[in-house]
This record gives sequence, structure tokens and C-alpha cells, in this order.
Amino acid sequence: MKRAQRIILTGFSGTGKSEVARLVAERLGWQAVDSDDAIVEAAGKPIPAIFRDDGETHFRTLEHSALRELCSQPKMVIAAGGGAILSAENRQLMAQNSFIVCLEARPETILTRLRPQFETDPVARPLLATSDPLSRIRELKSFRQPYYALADQTIHTDGLTMEQVAGEVVHAWRQLSATALADEGRVAALVAAPSAREADAPYCQPPAEAGAACVVRTSSATYPVFVSWGALPDLGRRMADAGLASRAYLISDSMVHARWGAAAKEALKAGGFTVAWHVVPAGETSKSLDTAAAIYDWLVSQRAERGEAIVALGGGMVCDLAGFVAATFVRGLPLVHVPTSLLAMVDAAIGGKVAVNQKEAKNLIGAFYQPRLVLADVSTLQSLPPRELTAGWAEVIKHALIMDEELLRLLEENADAIVRLEPAVTAAVISGSIALKAAVVSEDEREERGRRTILNYGHTIGHGLEAAAEYTGMLHGEAVAVGMTGAARIARRLGLLPPELAERQDALIARFGLPLRASGVDPGKVMTATALDKKVKGGAIRWVLLEGIGRPVIRHDVPPKLAEEVVQELLSA
Repeated sequence: MKRAQRIILTGFSGTGKSEVARLVAERLGWQAVDSDDAIVEAAGKPIPAIFRDDGETHFRTLEHSALRELCSQPKMVIAAGGGAILSAENRQLMAQNSFIVCLEARPETILTRLRPQFETDPVARPLLATSDPLSRIRELKSFRQPYYALADQTIHTDGLTMEQVAGEVVHAWRQLSATALADEGRVAALVAAPSAREADAPYCQPPAEAGAACVVRTSSATYPVFVSWGALPDLGRRMADAGLASRAYLISDSMVHARWGAAAKEALKAGGFTVAWHVVPAGETSKSLDTAAAIYDWLVSQRAERGEAIVALGGGMVCDLAGFVAATFVRGLPLVHVPTSLLAMVDAAIGGKVAVNQKEAKNLIGAFYQPRLVLADVSTLQSLPPRELTAGWAEVIKHALIMDEELLRLLEENADAIVRLEPAVTAAVISGSIALKAAVVSEDEREERGRRTILNYGHTIGHGLEAAAEYTGMLHGEAVAVGMTGAARIARRLGLLPPELAERQDALIARFGLPLRASGVDPGKVMTATALDKKVKGGAIRWVLLEGIGRPVIRHDVPPKLAEEVVQELLSA
């Protein structure tokens, strides 16, 4: 197999692309080119002037033309602009006989590297011309991260000299580029993700609503997500600001209503709402068509009308159930999610999936129905039973594994403080996790483009475990943790995931108190439930596996025997 004839460096500003390109080119005897320099030469003016005079669309056209020319020449090391990889057309150019390497760095490192340049020439670094440049860097990096994850290799530059980074790039090119080019599905995978503009980013622009942690923008709805410690008293005001009508129907479960129902009602009344409420038994068994029918009857008795909002106060079960009712009663009532569990905050309340369970499979009957807003009060997590809180960290860990090594490091480095629910770091981690899911949902609302499927990492086996246990005895997050362990074992045996990364994943799962194995469940029932899961397509199970941190892949060719062996191992005594 022949090695790639070009190396393309992508990554955020401040990761050293231009300097590393020069050093790599010197080592290989190739030519180094910065695509931004080619754009400036073609336009006859600096990049800030192009944006000012001609707009971003014209700049992106020039960028594509420059890349097309550079990618036609052999023995080139190309330092691409930080946003070039957002374009599917650019990625298609990059994929042709080129080895793509993403240079990564923490936001703090990037800020330190860029600040001297900004002080010398503020116009050249508009990224830092804000009151909070570190937050701006984090926002942009989070938006771009799923695209950077498409690179053939990622090299973390924190603590390394540019010479050392260049050495890592050359080593990766020699060891991996031929294999990357031989991968028949590589080009399709690079091009599959749709193009994006940072002007459309759900959380890189100032949110439309003051105080929102992020804004989810889909084809069917746009809505803010408010995340903070002590947010619940603002519920009524936030709903009024969203233009909702003056009557609200609060749906909760018995445990959550006893703890937070009064505060929610008070907040709604303070916002000018008349409140009626319905309480269902706590537990997953309430997420059924029978319970939904009882809520329909209650809404009829209340003479509920279109435009009057349903407020889902509770964990994932309540979000799913109340959301399903909102989507189907009188063809749709406005929905407001007020998640009180960690799992609901980072998963069930974000993205518009609403459903009830069928006796043979979880979430089999449902719809896509986006809320009008989400309000997550992180302080409510203090009242969760320890086991339920622990289970919620599985989804946060999952988001970090499939999309963001920076968040993964934050979890690893602050695990003890996060488990103790220290307000600042806990709110930051939860906000980051929500922002990652918001980006995926904004890109692929209905799982039609394939991108949203990556959120099912760990869920193939996890949902099978839950269904086999008849949704008792095992919490969702616990099942997902075991499912991620199983997915890592499958990926290792298929030669996709290096053993050290599987061990790193399992170590973090265990550090947060989550299980790596299960017991008391029939493996045969798990496999049967897995075959019935909604992730099955054309008779083949879609497995989300990892090739590395931030590098999920979707596979339909996992041998059933291998899956059965792994499930058996996970459930053995």
C-alpha cells in the first residue's frame, strides 16, 4: 500500500498548524503551504478585510478554490484554516490521497498561545476581541469538535514543542496513512456529515435568550436551554418570555413532585400562570400507553386547549412520557422540560425524542417533538438518590467518549469534585455535555443523516439489558455503562479500538461508581431484545463503536457470535 502524497493539518487556531507544516515539510523534503496565505494572495487583501468587504460566503468560496488547487499537487503539507473542515466539499478534496491530521489543544493553551499575537495585532485575532475570550474559544471548539473528529489522526499539542508535534505527525503519516487510504468507507464517512456554518452554530453565537447555556436549532424548532445552579425560580418568567399562554399543566412523578412540586408551582404562578398538576407513580413502568391514556383523560377533564403548555418536571421517564403526551394530545401542546435528574438534563430533555415503552422493547412507540424551552436547575441533583445520580454520569461520559476528549479530561481530572456536586465544576460539565448533544441534534434532528446515531454508543446492549430485565432492577445509566463496556470489547476484538483506550474508558466508568458488568439477566433475552431494538435496520443491528476518543463509527457487520460472546461475558458471575 502507498502512503498518502499529501498531509493536511486541521485544527483550531493556536494549535501550531503553520509552524508544524513547515517543520514536517523540512523532514520529508516536501513543500509547506498555509491555505490562508493562498487565499490572501488570490484576493489581494488580508482575511479580515475579505470578511469585512465581501462576507464569509465569499471567503469560503476562495478557501475551497485554494484547497482544490493545493490538493491537486503531490508532496505537500497543507495547513488548512480552522473552519475549512466544516465544508463537506472541502472534506471531499482533503480525502483524496491526503492524510488528515487534527492538531488539538486545550482552550487554556490556545488562549496562552494566541494572546501575544492579539496584543501585537488585534485585527488579526478577532476571536479574542471579546470580554471573555476563553469562553468564546470553548464555544467555537465545541461546535467544530465533531468535524475535527473526522480526521485520520489527532495529535494533542499541549506541553509539546512544535518540533515534537512535527515528529508525531511524520510518525503517524508513516504508520497510518496507507491504511487510512485503503479504507473503502473513509471518503464516504468524511463527506457524510453535512456542511455547517459557524453563523448557524447553536451555541457559538450569543443566545437569543439572555442566560441560555445554548440554543438548539433544528428544522422544526429553535429553543433555549437554561442551565445553572438554582434556576427553578425562573421557570415562570422563562416561559412567559417564550410567549407561552397563561395556563400550565405540570406532570411529575410521586417522588419528584413531593420534593420540587411546590417550588415549580410557585415559580409558575410568579410568572402569571394558572397551574394544574398530575402525578404518576415513580419508576419506568409508568412510561406506558396506559399511563399516557390516563393523562389524556385528565387533560380532557381540565379542558386543556392548544397553546397551553405541558411542563415535564422530573427525570427521563417523566420527560419521555409527558413529551409523548404533549406531542399527541390535540395534535400537539407546547412542551417545557424541567429535568431534575442528571440523565434527563444531559439526555432525555435535549433533542425532542419522546416515547413510551412497549412490553418487548424500550421507547418503541414515540415521536420527535421538540420542547419550547429546557430549564435545568443543577441544584436539584442534590436530592437524587445516590444510585440514580451515579447512573446519570454514564451519559456524560458517553458524550465525552464519542465527541470531546477535552470533556473527557475534565471528567478524569475532577471526578471527585464532580461526584460531590461542587457547583461550579458540576454546572460546567453538565453544560458542556448538553452543548455536545445540542450540536448533534441541531445537525441531525431525526437520525436521517447518520450523525445522531453516534449518541447510541453503549445503548445497543444497554437497551437489551433493560428490556430483558423488564425495566426493573437496573437503571438506564447502569445499563448504558455495561453497554459501553461491551461495545469497547467488541471494538477491541474487531481491531478498531486500542486496548489502552478501552482500559481508559473502563477506568473512568468505574471511577464514577458505574458498573462494568451485570448479573441476574438472561443473555438470551438480552440478544432477543437487542434484535427488536429500534436501532435495527434492514435486519442488521447498527452498532456504534469507537476507533478512538472522539472517533465513533457505525458498523452493521458485527458477527452475531461475537456479540453473543461479549454479552455472555458481561453477564457471567
